Amino acid sequence: MKITRVTDKKSRKAFLEVPKILYRDDPTWVCPLDKEIESVFDPEQNVYFAHGEAVRWIMHDDTGRLTGRIAAFIDRNTAYGYDQPTGGIGFFECINDLGTAHLLFDTAKQWLQEKGMEAMDGPINFGETDKYWGLLVEGFTHPSYEIAYNPLYYRELFESYGFRTYYRQEGFHLDVKKDLPPRFEKIARWVAQKPEYEFRHFEWKKMDQYVRDFAAVFNVAWATFKENFEPLEPEYIRKTLKKARAIIDEEFIWLAYHQGEPIAIYLMYPDVNLILKHLNGRLNLPAMLKFLYLRQRKTMTRARGVLMGVIPRFQGLGVEAGIILHVADAMKRKPHSTEIEFSWVGDFNPKMRKIFLGVGSVSAKHYITYRYLFNRNAPYKRYPIPEEGEKKKEP
Repeated sequence: MKITRVTDKKSRKAFLEVPKILYRDDPTWVCPLDKEIESVFDPEQNVYFAHGEAVRWIMHDDTGRLTGRIAAFIDRNTAYGYDQPTGGIGFFECINDLGTAHLLFDTAKQWLQEKGMEAMDGPINFGETDKYWGLLVEGFTHPSYEIAYNPLYYRELFESYGFRTYYRQEGFHLDVKKDLPPRFEKIARWVAQKPEYEFRHFEWKKMDQYVRDFAAVFNVAWATFKENFEPLEPEYIRKTLKKARAIIDEEFIWLAYHQGEPIAIYLMYPDVNLILKHLNGRLNLPAMLKFLYLRQRKTMTRARGVLMGVIPRFQGLGVEAGIILHVADAMKRKPHSTEIEFSWVGDFNPKMRKIFLGVGSVSAKHYITYRYLFNRNAPYKRYPIPEEGEKKKEP
């Protein structure tokens, strides 16, 4: 076996080819756009390089056949906030062979150790947690855009090496053709009609205002429960929205206000994977024409709920239900839409899990984010799961 660091055009191309080879006979897998994967490792496109670094490798067997790949990265804004300095690994793909997988893990581990790390999380992304985060262990159905998908045997590859569960994640599916549960809808309409609350969807012409409000809510809502929290910059949101402008629907982004102050956010994308599955990772001129044709045909019948957040003092008051009510009403105005996938919710966020179950969605997919301590005798700590507070009074 031979492992090679990705440093030039040839090895970058091989890195992109590995999953195309491994998933060749898997009709469920959707190939991400090559340029989207490459952007993760481009310092000019990925803002995380301002406070971090990343490296990647490819693996060949003795016959020269591509058999695996892996990336390792360090985000210095968060790495030193744990009991031990912690880096990450991701974009792991591998044949069903323990020796190959363990050599890939060893290589990433050695690089992280040389950089002063004492643990590694994986599989994760060199970027925000809403993309390529966690290992799929149950629910091997259609993957939504930028959501993890992998073979069932990957779990054995990780756990046989010594990775342990750091936290679990769930993806929920909601059939938008069905009515909301009566109790949920009653709460939602009760909140929506309160004069002190206002629910607004995003508008491109007011992008700067909504981006600032979105960041303000995010940075308060997530800081309360997300370990080692890193604030989200408005510029990152602005760039993300502009990049997705071709598919973003203004009614897929909602903000709630209390007496004019932003208190809650919701972000959803049309599931572009329903188009990407026909493009094999490329976006040349023929592919772009096919993309535009399929978009015009309203091929994207699913949507992916990326995140929802409510600042702490308004949690449990029905604001979440009010937002989901507006999202559901918006979906009814789009008759081609059939389903929303809410991905993902960590087991450290039981309140949000309860909301998604309450709205009538079903738990459809399960993921694990692992941690591996380099000192095998060091005490292991799982990601903390908070206690739920007292229930708020409901109408």
